[in-house]
Amino acid sequence: MKPITLGEVARACGGTLHGARDDAVITAVTTDSRQVRDGALFAAIVGERVDGHRFIDDCITAGATAALCEKAPQSDVPYILVDSTREALMDVAAYYRSLFDIPFIGITGSVGKTTTKEFIAAVLSTTYCVHKTAGNFNNELGVPLTLFSLEEHHEVAVIEMGISDFGEMTRLSRMVRPDLSVITNIGRCHLENLVDRDGVLRAKTEMFTYLSDTGCIILCGDDDKLATVRAYRGIRPIFYGTDPSMPYYADNIRENALDGVSCTLHHGDTAIDVMIPAIGRHMVLGALCAMAVGDTLGVQPQAIRSGIEGFRNVGSRSRVVHTDRLTVIDDCYNANPTSTMAGIDTLSSLSGRRVAVLGDMKELGTDERALHRTVGAYAKERGIDRLIAVGELSEETAAGFGSGAFYYPTVDDCLHAIDTLLCNGDTVLIKASHSMHFEQIVAAIT
Repeated sequence: MKPITLGEVARACGGTLHGARDDAVITAVTTDSRQVRDGALFAAIVGERVDGHRFIDDCITAGATAALCEKAPQSDVPYILVDSTREALMDVAAYYRSLFDIPFIGITGSVGKTTTKEFIAAVLSTTYCVHKTAGNFNNELGVPLTLFSLEEHHEVAVIEMGISDFGEMTRLSRMVRPDLSVITNIGRCHLENLVDRDGVLRAKTEMFTYLSDTGCIILCGDDDKLATVRAYRGIRPIFYGTDPSMPYYADNIRENALDGVSCTLHHGDTAIDVMIPAIGRHMVLGALCAMAVGDTLGVQPQAIRSGIEGFRNVGSRSRVVHTDRLTVIDDCYNANPTSTMAGIDTLSSLSGRRVAVLGDMKELGTDERALHRTVGAYAKERGIDRLIAVGELSEETAAGFGSGAFYYPTVDDCLHAIDTLLCNGDTVLIKASHSMHFEQIVAAIT
């Protein structure tokens, strides 16, 4: 973080500074008391289980310059008092972002945000010094912390933006103020708040509210909802996909089992043959999006190819693990119907006996049971040999699959039985919403 003063912080968020000079400097911002270091500003967040205000004294002792808080400390420590620490943190992040005159790329979508972010960062890193969102720090706390990690030497910022309700993307976009707005797809996610895919589209396209006047919109044209997006403030979207009529398109797509996906990426007279080191046909769209962003920012074709072929995904996202008896596709970071069906497609393309271990997909609204049943039926249709369904809602997934399905109410129940359901040589897809803690199943069988 480039240094800023407590006076700048207070003015940015409308707070009142107490117990410190206006020109006192901070060189980091954190909400985690365990990460406080000399020169930090500690933002005291009132969480569901822990109130950060309890740790203000410890943070000052550990070297923090001051605290940003909504409750005045009882002790004599430097602090900035605000009405809401969360809102103040976003205000300060918006100010800090304004100190940088570099391209900012905002990325959102129902599925594949993190993967696409990693593709884009890999391509841009061949030419620029890139700052990117760590993991999926993409919400109203994660985005400010990502922005505060920007350093003066960075030449481009790739910021992931995730939401679950209307209005959130507007608040995120106000901080990021993207020069390039990227949307990967519109799926059935967070339907408890967003109701349907039309609602998801409206919520995601709030990103355009703070798009730079000279900015660029890059959308996946294969998505039927995104394909309806027209010009915003005179800025016409640039589409990518598998249709040759799009400005950026891919063909010659071939899945090479667990070795990755090969294809040719096109734009105008440029054609780039690439081998994507990740499984699943859907990975082509992430690579194609990275080509569109890279080309827009002047990355040369050979560098684009090098970046894509150097791509590495993060976390439990289509991670392949080989054991002495199984091949495991660990994709248990999160799940919704769109991403789960994509995982099933990948599994169905592989040889040998194919087993899907699927868990509850959360926040799907009133149609959640029907959507789980649809996923089970899809797995049967795609030729999956055995389905192991876990969780209350996943009873519907098992019902949709029918014969060959095994159902367990809890992860613990599944753990007691899973060894008896798997055979030497099986390829096993493991996928569920993060709150299902399917990493326990991955650990048990690997």
